Amino acid sequence: MKSMTIGGALRSLPLFAAFLLCPAGARGDKIVLKNGRQIMALSVSEVGDRIRCQTAAGELSIPKSIVDHIERGLAGVTESPAAAAAQLDLSPPPVEAMANAAEIDQAAVHDGAIDREYIARMEGEARSGGARASEKAALAHHAAAQFELAHGDMQHALSDERTAIIFQPDQPVLLMNVAYLYLKNSEFKQAVDYLERAKRIATDNADIYKLEGWAYFGMNRPDQAVAEWTKALALKPDAETQAALDKALRDKEEEQNYRENESGHFQLKYNGAAQPALAREVLRTLEGHYTRIESELNYTPPEAIGVVLYTQQGFSDITRAPGWVGALNDGRIRVPVQGLVNVDSELSRVLKHELTHSFIQQKTHGRAPTWIQEGVAQWMEGKRSEENVAVLTQIYDGGQAAPLERLEGSWMGLPADVARYAYAWALANVEYLVETDGMGDVERLLEQLSAGGSTEDALKQVLHSDYGDLMRSTNEYLKKNYGR
Repeated sequence: MKSMTIGGALRSLPLFAAFLLCPAGARGDKIVLKNGRQIMALSVSEVGDRIRCQTAAGELSIPKSIVDHIERGLAGVTESPAAAAAQLDLSPPPVEAMANAAEIDQAAVHDGAIDREYIARMEGEARSGGARASEKAALAHHAAAQFELAHGDMQHALSDERTAIIFQPDQPVLLMNVAYLYLKNSEFKQAVDYLERAKRIATDNADIYKLEGWAYFGMNRPDQAVAEWTKALALKPDAETQAALDKALRDKEEEQNYRENESGHFQLKYNGAAQPALAREVLRTLEGHYTRIESELNYTPPEAIGVVLYTQQGFSDITRAPGWVGALNDGRIRVPVQGLVNVDSELSRVLKHELTHSFIQQKTHGRAPTWIQEGVAQWMEGKRSEENVAVLTQIYDGGQAAPLERLEGSWMGLPADVARYAYAWALANVEYLVETDGMGDVERLLEQLSAGGSTEDALKQVLHSDYGDLMRSTNEYLKKNYGR
């Protein structure tokens, strides 16, 4: 999202901080599945043999048979955009549909740990046995992968799931699970490879087309995403697929008369009313920013980055973002440029901010919390905390500062004044990190997040401190550096 001017508008920030300390709807429920996965929900209801829950990804409906228990009334439920994307609307069908899955799951994972000796025995039997033994070995590795996924260990989850396929290479559910893990890692091309294999085996499985639609959408190929989601819905009605298709169709309709251009790292679409010279200058500006961010974050995105230039109305219609959002990055950089004939300093700043999001999104596989995303993006565009120091330190010293964990999830639902506070505090914390030890700590934090751990665990690994320590150190830095 585009950062905003946050100077004088922070005068009444104590009220904003109080809002974040006690946000509306901060309580929620947690659904724990039998395979270890967890779903954070704003509300949960039971309808017949299914559980309905409202999450940041929309309304989900899951069978009771795969639910272990529900924890109600949890305080402070938040979700990052990546966590919302990884809910059941992106998942393959539960593996309980495969024979013997529950029995083997209990043998492979018990007492809070993976039983590697049991899995090794299943592998030994598979090497000397037939199809039945191979199925057991595959299911044992799948159970291990699900346990690792639930604990944020993406690397080992993917390794176990791929090993499961060695024993059952033609099992669509396992192929889909590998694809799902690649999707969570934002490795879309690899996901498509496994989904194409699954599709050749199970041509009428709607969930394969659903997942492949997400993969193509992530690859900035909306036409193919629309085709896959349309096939999925023809096979089976599904609310999440319909919502994704509706969004993609809005994009397609808006962009049907757009012109196209590209450069080494970008694929650009722009409204026909825009000047071609402006489009070319946008690409040149982005390429310049790309080189700088690549050096600062020590990372090169593997995929081309999509960019769309809109009229103001087109931007509003497509993104449906709050009025305070001046640009957006939801996988593609979306910027309104109505009335511009060249790239001025403001547009250059916005482009650098949004491009930083693309780097962080790909570097961390979508796992960076919003406060890190927005803090680093503001830092990279050149913003600093000087104009907000007095208010921020007053709020912190008065015990009214919102905990950083409140700023991990999406900010799209925040009122404009609360969003200003969130931006200011995010920048201050990132500024403290960079000014204290350079970009190295930020880079290491992003690396830790890419491995799948929690933000606070990443802070402990890199900074040897927790959220409370970071906020306290940031407050001290602001006072010392700006003399307040």
